[in-house]
Amino acid sequence: MATPAGAVRVVAWLLLWEAAELTYSPAIAFNTTPTDAGIRATCSEIILRQEVLKDGFHRDLLIKVKFGGSIEDLQTCRLLIKQYIPTGLFVDPYELASLRERNITEAVMVSENFNIEAPNYLSKESEVLIYARQDSQCIDCFQAFLPVHYRYHRPHSKDGETFIVLNNPDLLMYCDQAGSRGVIRFRFDSFGQTIEFPILKCWAQSEVTAPCALNSKDNCQWNNMKYKSVYKNANLQVPVGLTIHTSLVCSVTLFITILCSTLILVAVFKYGRFSL
Repeated sequence: MATPAGAVRVVAWLLLWEAAELTYSPAIAFNTTPTDAGIRATCSEIILRQEVLKDGFHRDLLIKVKFGGSIEDLQTCRLLIKQYIPTGLFVDPYELASLRERNITEAVMVSENFNIEAPNYLSKESEVLIYARQDSQCIDCFQAFLPVHYRYHRPHSKDGETFIVLNNPDLLMYCDQAGSRGVIRFRFDSFGQTIEFPILKCWAQSEVTAPCALNSKDNCQWNNMKYKSVYKNANLQVPVGLTIHTSLVCSVTLFITILCSTLILVAVFKYGRFSL
């Protein structure tokens, strides 16, 4: 009789266990599913548009970023653009300093030992940090401005032009958890659970250490954001010389140099006053 009684107890416990799972499983799903759905509902795409303005060897790089989230989520957030400058371009740090003084842009060079006079084949890639500003014409948009310049390239044997590929930048975001009155800024769902900055929950990939502000010595942990770019990359067309013109260019340059030097010497001896 002991064995059948034990079997009955085992069967009874199994039935109770299955009943408990059926009872509690919907409750767990009820608590988690709406929260995840609420986060996904706020996950609108971040759109980045990179444009190169003006013509010639001196250009302006304009970067615009549009967020689909509400302005409430962006009030305490800052946007930092890390732009990689290829060897065919350079950014003048003295020009950046002048633009910062006039409050036109907030950009600073990261690379050290930077030579703005070096040609393309003797230069290295560089990095620039641009602190984007909110667009006055779009409540959920940011924009950044950066002047860039072409470097000199080697002459080609056939084609009189070359191309520079300007890759899309890294998009970094930092959101303060404390508002202007020191109150922690969180969004709460219908179940009382906190959702801290849905934009960061949606698109943050990794953390990057960078200065908190342009003139700040403190570093912050910025979130590297995933975004969708309107254009894959920016291709810049640069005119270059032809090697078959080397002899002609050198001859003309030498002739003009000798002619101008001779005219200067003649003017000095003719109109100059010499005293012993």
